[in-house]
Amino acid sequence: MVATAEQPGTRRRGPVGAVALAVIGGAVSIGLWWLAIIVFEIESYTAPTPPEVVEAFSRMPGYLFDNAWITFLATVQGFGITIVLGLVIGGVLGSSRTLERAFMPSLVALNAVPKMAFGPLLLVWLGVGRAPSVVMAVLLCFFPIVLAVITGLSRTPAELAELARSLSAGRLQTFLKVRFPSALPQIFVGLKVGLPLAVIGALLGELFGAGAGLGYIITTAGSDTALSFAAIALVAAMSIVLYYILVLIELILLPWVKETTG
Repeated sequence: MVATAEQPGTRRRGPVGAVALAVIGGAVSIGLWWLAIIVFEIESYTAPTPPEVVEAFSRMPGYLFDNAWITFLATVQGFGITIVLGLVIGGVLGSSRTLERAFMPSLVALNAVPKMAFGPLLLVWLGVGRAPSVVMAVLLCFFPIVLAVITGLSRTPAELAELARSLSAGRLQTFLKVRFPSALPQIFVGLKVGLPLAVIGALLGELFGAGAGLGYIITTAGSDTALSFAAIALVAAMSIVLYYILVLIELILLPWVKETTG
């Protein structure tokens, strides 16, 4: 067996190294934030320093975590609904060029509408509660996921499609055994784009008359900007955790992608 030399700079870092790099990057970002406040002499009521945010969090951790859980549930529920809708609608449109041409303009138009315009309407239609946040999360992350599904299904490698035809595979068999598996990497790209948008959507839904959630805290904090920033920091942390859970799921479900790509 001939050993191949590893190219410089191509050594893969383990999970500990990846976490260490993420921590270093986060520390640098916080340091730059703190430095900017000092250099530009920004008042604390405008933008608090990191210690002031930590102090605000230590004042009411239970309150912040309880509301973070509400935002988390709205995000996960909205994202889960969008995955189902995206796979079904994207699968239908991606399987028929006629349907794609007929309905894609409507999807593009829906995506172009500012989602903030739906806020007051959702409050009227659905009332106060989690429902507006869930629907807003769906509205924000729906288009990227549907587009990723359609794109993935339309880019099946020609040799795989030819192989399916040579084996006399039916339309459903070709879809399940060839087109859908080959589209999964592209679909996960759409999911990773849509997940942070789902968090933003849930937060936006809570800005319109909600009685709980991190968006509600940000809206009602008033002059306590440190508390608002503590809520924002929790939103950021929740987004990071959810994103890397999705990355882990992708690695488990599609181990061959990492081995066959540079």
